[in-house]
Amino acid sequence: MFKAQGRLPGARPVAIVDIGSNSVRLVAYEGLTRAPTPLFNEKAMCALGKGVATTGELAEEGMNKALEALRRFKKLCEFMQIEDIRPVATAAARDASNGLQFLAAAREAIGRPIELIPGAREAELSGFGVISTFHQADGVVGDLGGGSLELIDVKHNAVGDGLSLKLGSLALMDASGRSPKNALRIARQQLAEAAPLDHLRGRTFYAVGGTWRSLAKLHMAQCNYPLDVMHGYVIPARDAADFASLVERVDTESLVAVGAISEQRRPALAYGAVVLEEIIRRGKPGRVVISIGGLREGLLYEQLDDEVKARDPLLESAHEYNILRSRAPGHGEDLIHWSDAFMASSHIDETAEEKRLRHAACLYGDIGWRTSPDYRSDLALNLLANSPIVGVDHSGRAFLGMAVAYRHLGPGEEISPQIRGLATPRLMDRARILGAIQRVGYIVSASVPGILPRTKLLCVKGKVVLTLPRDLADLTGDRLNSRLKQLGKLIGRSPSIDIR
Repeated sequence: MFKAQGRLPGARPVAIVDIGSNSVRLVAYEGLTRAPTPLFNEKAMCALGKGVATTGELAEEGMNKALEALRRFKKLCEFMQIEDIRPVATAAARDASNGLQFLAAAREAIGRPIELIPGAREAELSGFGVISTFHQADGVVGDLGGGSLELIDVKHNAVGDGLSLKLGSLALMDASGRSPKNALRIARQQLAEAAPLDHLRGRTFYAVGGTWRSLAKLHMAQCNYPLDVMHGYVIPARDAADFASLVERVDTESLVAVGAISEQRRPALAYGAVVLEEIIRRGKPGRVVISIGGLREGLLYEQLDDEVKARDPLLESAHEYNILRSRAPGHGEDLIHWSDAFMASSHIDETAEEKRLRHAACLYGDIGWRTSPDYRSDLALNLLANSPIVGVDHSGRAFLGMAVAYRHLGPGEEISPQIRGLATPRLMDRARILGAIQRVGYIVSASVPGILPRTKLLCVKGKVVLTLPRDLADLTGDRLNSRLKQLGKLIGRSPSIDIR
């Protein structure tokens, strides 16, 4: 089997081939893990479902494009030596009268049996995809494809009853005669009895699918948003409804940054906006959150055992980065326990969410060590703010990036105001404190595992005290004193070193 440097030990790549109504996509993942990392991701815009709502058949042009893409994907999987390949097909193939004939040709093209997924099952998998990529997801998932819209309630690790409606962007475009006004009437009629929306009020609506991601990208451009990360992007519901209404009314080509959206995707934007606006009107969510996790991630998630499913996706991602990028992974684990003891002794208030972010930042703390010391803070900040990690919101991303940047720069240095603007003042303060703790930990141990457990960093009677065993007394000096002083200044305590 193909082995590449920088890959997780023992990981066996897996691939999902998703034959959708709008696109046909291959995503290869590094392995079947709680937080799978994509190795390769390619889509072909085939518009397979175009015209199905009116003609009842898959168009020959779309089928030919899809088969061409599948033959290419088969060859790519051979190059990557991927044996675990799972092709699936959704709305276009199940709704068209010639869908089964197409699937027979598609099976020959990809060289694997193709699973035709019913609508309710597609909703369930989309729900699992959101559960797999968010920490304690709670709300309603809407997966908008070209042929259908799936809706399902999610709460932590459980999903409700799924529903599939023929409100996909291509299907709605066809059924409405390319009239957004007619599309709104159709969407309102179909969503009126959509049970998952009955309990959405004030909760989160998780938006899945390429058309809604494109809308989010345009919204980011309108707001001059500092990150280009779709997953976890939050739009207040009222703002999302107003923006959707704008997209319905105006010429798509006049929108800011529309050039970043593929020409094949642009005609569907207004119809995706119609569905989103009507969901918000009907369900009254508190916010709309964009999810990259959907059917494909759900297919992987359901194959995990219960113990792995229960793990925190952010911490799993952090553990993987720690293994792949740090000079000694054990040091990150040492930092977790070392900082646990410090925080407990300091009586600094810390929520469960802040604790998990701190633990993740300890694991990410040494990811930039191979670069120039002058560049490590920038690398850490940009990598953690923009990398495809899951289980964390954008405020949490900012915290992770700042904490590791402060670990290199020092807590008194300035960091990108755009990134700082994503975090609360409280998280900024916690990032500085953790950065200062890590700076002390590094200078004591040189990132060698097993050293920090022999020492203690605690708050005692108005002081921040570093306790060293006698055989490590030679570690003391101006540099260690300076870093301990930095930490003490942040929390209003004087520094002290105790040799025992």
